[in-house]
Amino acid sequence: MCGRRLLRSPLLGVVLSGAMEPRAEGCGPRCLRVSAVPGADARRCNELLLHVAAGQGCPANGEEEPLPQHHVVYFPGDVQNYHEVMARHPENYQWESWSLENVAAILARRFPGSYIWVVKCSRMHLHKFSCYDNFVKSNMFGAPEHSADFGAFKHLYTLLVNAFNFSQNSLLSMKNGTDLSKDAEASNCRPDSSHTTNGCQGEKERTCEKLESAMNFHPLSLNVASFTLIGFSKGCVVLNQLLFELKEARKDKDIDAFIKSIRAMYWLDGGHSGGSNTWITYPEVLKELAQTGIPVHAHVTPYQVCDPMRSWIGKEHKKFVQILQDFGVQVTSHIHFAKETPSIENHFRVHEAF
Repeated sequence: MCGRRLLRSPLLGVVLSGAMEPRAEGCGPRCLRVSAVPGADARRCNELLLHVAAGQGCPANGEEEPLPQHHVVYFPGDVQNYHEVMARHPENYQWESWSLENVAAILARRFPGSYIWVVKCSRMHLHKFSCYDNFVKSNMFGAPEHSADFGAFKHLYTLLVNAFNFSQNSLLSMKNGTDLSKDAEASNCRPDSSHTTNGCQGEKERTCEKLESAMNFHPLSLNVASFTLIGFSKGCVVLNQLLFELKEARKDKDIDAFIKSIRAMYWLDGGHSGGSNTWITYPEVLKELAQTGIPVHAHVTPYQVCDPMRSWIGKEHKKFVQILQDFGVQVTSHIHFAKETPSIENHFRVHEAF
């Protein structure tokens, strides 16, 4: 299993395991790390970073009906990691302004009043290449091999159910002034050398300093939630895998209800090291997306779609948009910094431009 603490999910009705790691240092007063969260099965675990919205959810006294909540679920790209990890890396330090914490803050401004969930990849090859092995079959560098039955939708849905559970218990404990785990060693939130990249095997449960008790937290609830899914760069492979699974996933009533709660999907400058399927262009797959009625937003930069060494990316992007438009999907497509020289800096700046 992925952790040692046992919690009961009211949505799943089963005992689940996970480890909580509230995050205060270098993360802002509204951020929380939720580590070793189990998903589709005990072998699939991901760490999430939660940016807590103010004034959302159930009233604290619990006397009123739950209010609607909106949640933004973000999948990062290559090199993106926690700020202190990027700052110490010999190459990645130059992109530390696009750390997970900073992007969470950007998204919080972009989607005011929403909870922001950053789903950390389960493996980072050479501390650089993000690999979403729990969502899609991937090669060493994280290039995907898509299929219709990998279980990405089930993993995402269960991951969110469990993360909701763990974060709610953790935040309420901190607000009440109690420790998360009496048997866990306190730490100053620095990375632990024994902590593995997948956040699952060999996970060492740690307790960080408490968040401010004035957080004004309102309990999370999937039952009143709506979602926006966002993939950036390599993170778009997760959204692409979800498309391949739509037809089968909608046969499960719980996952179908989750799909119906998705209000929008954003592809931000998608890219990976494979030679195809950067953007999905199969009509039979995109027809399933069209039938959901989910609006699609495709925001790109010349760094990806105008690279002559990877010319298929731009061609696939245009075909992706055209097929969706032909199916009547509400599509927004925009190329940012079109008149500027292609650069990785502008690639990251799509976060601020979309």
